[in-house]
Amino acid sequence: MPEQYRWGVNKLSEALDIPVKNGLSSVLLFGVIDDEKKKDDTGSSADTDISPVIKAIQKLRTLYPNLLIICDLCLCAYTSHGHCGIVNADYTMNNSSSITRLGEVAVSFAKAGAHVIAPSDMMDGRIGAIKEALRANGYGSKVAVMSYAAKFASCYYGPFRDAAHSGMSFGDRSLYQLPPGSRSLALRAVERDIEEGADFVMVKPGGPYLDICRDVVNNSKVPVAVYQVSGEYAMLWHAAAANAFDLKRAVMESLVSFRRAGVTIIISYFAPKVLGWLASEN
Repeated sequence: MPEQYRWGVNKLSEALDIPVKNGLSSVLLFGVIDDEKKKDDTGSSADTDISPVIKAIQKLRTLYPNLLIICDLCLCAYTSHGHCGIVNADYTMNNSSSITRLGEVAVSFAKAGAHVIAPSDMMDGRIGAIKEALRANGYGSKVAVMSYAAKFASCYYGPFRDAAHSGMSFGDRSLYQLPPGSRSLALRAVERDIEEGADFVMVKPGGPYLDICRDVVNNSKVPVAVYQVSGEYAMLWHAAAANAFDLKRAVMESLVSFRRAGVTIIISYFAPKVLGWLASEN
């Protein structure tokens, strides 16, 4: 992912001062643990004092008091096996333990100052478990939940997994992420998450799933987000570098297509660049 970096907590102002000046109003945080020895079967480092997300939340609240802080919630970057939940001895997912653990991490992020929790794990029932954990700890009306509700088992995540060191040591995630051809299953997943209390829902990836974006918008009464994922970023960047097209025009066209599909929230690695383009035009 050219021009993309893993930013340490002490480098956050270097990363964000200019984008915030240009109008950046929200960020989505992902934690990266480089030391494999700090990973275990339950992802315990996700909510301890060494958690990069908790440290980043606290730093951002100080640096940019008006910045909306969204925290991705998943165990894959913190588990020794790289899966998004807790795994049984027979390599199946322990869904009950997984959603309990996700609720614990959500509360830790809320206590640190997060405004929105964004679970991306795709465990069954995790929205209800997270909302209940937040309510039980006094954050039910203080912290929102944005669900990766329609998250497909996609090859477009590859560059991010390399960057975040969140690949799997065995198997894959196709048993708990959505099959790429499953339109009705995606809509049922979105409906379930809204029933469990999701304040926002998301479609991921973006460009290859514009039809799902429109379906979700047409069938949901909550705001809908779309995630232009790492593979989409890499395709556009490398195609432009090979002179296939102009990067700015291609990126802006891709973002307009999301808006045309009806989504109101766009998550993109191009955000700082887009803000810079808009600032220069103004």
